Amino acid sequence: MNVLFVTVEMSPLIKVGGLADVAGSLPKALVARGHDVRVIMPLHQAIDTARHGFRRIRDGVPVETPRGPEQAGLWQGDIGGVTVYLVEAADLFERPRVYGEPDDTQRWLFFCDAVLALAPLLDWRPEVLHLNDWHAAFVAPRLRASPSHPFASMPLVYTIHNLALKGEFDETFVTANNLPIAGASTAAIDRATLMSGMAQGIAHADALNTVSETYATEILTPEFGVGLDAFLRGRAGVLTGILNGIDYEEFDPATDPRIPAHFTAGELGPRAEVRRSLQRGAGLAESDVPLIGIVNRLFWQKGADIAVEGVAELLNEGASLQFVVLGTGEEQYHHQLVELEARFPDSVKLYLTFDPDLAQVIYAGSDMFLMPSRYEPCGLGQMIAMRYGSVPVVRRTGGLADTVPDADEHPESGRGFVFDDPDGTSLAAALRRAIRAFGDPERWRAIQSRGMRADFSWRGAAGRYADLYEFASRQRTGAVDPTH
Repeated sequence: MNVLFVTVEMSPLIKVGGLADVAGSLPKALVARGHDVRVIMPLHQAIDTARHGFRRIRDGVPVETPRGPEQAGLWQGDIGGVTVYLVEAADLFERPRVYGEPDDTQRWLFFCDAVLALAPLLDWRPEVLHLNDWHAAFVAPRLRASPSHPFASMPLVYTIHNLALKGEFDETFVTANNLPIAGASTAAIDRATLMSGMAQGIAHADALNTVSETYATEILTPEFGVGLDAFLRGRAGVLTGILNGIDYEEFDPATDPRIPAHFTAGELGPRAEVRRSLQRGAGLAESDVPLIGIVNRLFWQKGADIAVEGVAELLNEGASLQFVVLGTGEEQYHHQLVELEARFPDSVKLYLTFDPDLAQVIYAGSDMFLMPSRYEPCGLGQMIAMRYGSVPVVRRTGGLADTVPDADEHPESGRGFVFDDPDGTSLAAALRRAIRAFGDPERWRAIQSRGMRADFSWRGAAGRYADLYEFASRQRTGAVDPTH
């Protein structure tokens, strides 16, 4: 099947979050299964077209907007066997950062308009459009309101990577951009609820999915639905959850050039050298106390404050442990971690930066990997950690619940330690259980081994996405427009 995968970030071209990992891995896995999946995304300032072998194939193509035609170009290249198209619009995309610009909503609307203008000019025609998160969602209302467009009847798959990031707009934006707002008649949802890119993607898609089975269930509830739960419940018949995978070629402890020693589930001995290297680099004693790691963005969602509270509780009790944190985020969490490091300099090391090489050393050298998220649509950190032999300690939510069975609740299959309440006390209790298990080398080795041998590759997920594309095609062929 021919699929055009629409996204605004893709690893290794540019990465801000997990969406880039999905865009870099899922199309490749689908191509390996015989599908022709191509990616289209903006040409961001940080993308080095020469380094990656891109060439311009279109220039000065008019993109219709309410302000009149605006120009866009198109570049083509190959990333890991996947054809990638880059939409060029210097004023909008040549910015120092991908997100966080005051005109983000306008930028992504133009990107979607450019996709619809440029894609029909290719010497290749998709059979399905796969839209990812709110940035790509504007393709849907534009397309469904354009019956003469070459892709007018094309099936749409919409993936929700993080429902909370909705891309909200107001009536002024709607009027200024002639943006059709559909779905107001569905499930008695008022117009205000539909005023976001996320809502419009949900309204128009022939098939919806999110990135874990548990999160697909959670977003149907008021707690996790961010005001869209009633709307999603009305579309539950076309909603499914497909757990993300990780790239097993990139994340392989037997070959990873970013770590100082290589190991496998069957030969864990060299892992001790990675652990010592992490301790030396962090200025921590090369001791055998439990070494806990975090590689994450430091935000409320990710539970940065929960991590500080839980680890501080154990250190205040006199527990012997080491804690290494890598990440950046909001200043309040930076301050909390800086204070923790100042109070316990012999036990805590903080790296307030983004360093992918150091991240791999933390995955491969820590004994435990901490993810105390308040919500987590999927999470990749826990999968990478298990691949490298670090035992995850996680909150029971979203993809964390789907990937980390608790080792005390499931002695024969457990791969980590899980807690329920989003607070430091609950986390500390889970850490105590993990530390007790760490004191039993035979049991600990079994937990590590189960995590390392678990299959979190994209093979199974790619098959489910292929089925989702077929489902969307059937919906589009045989059903009334799902927004009515």
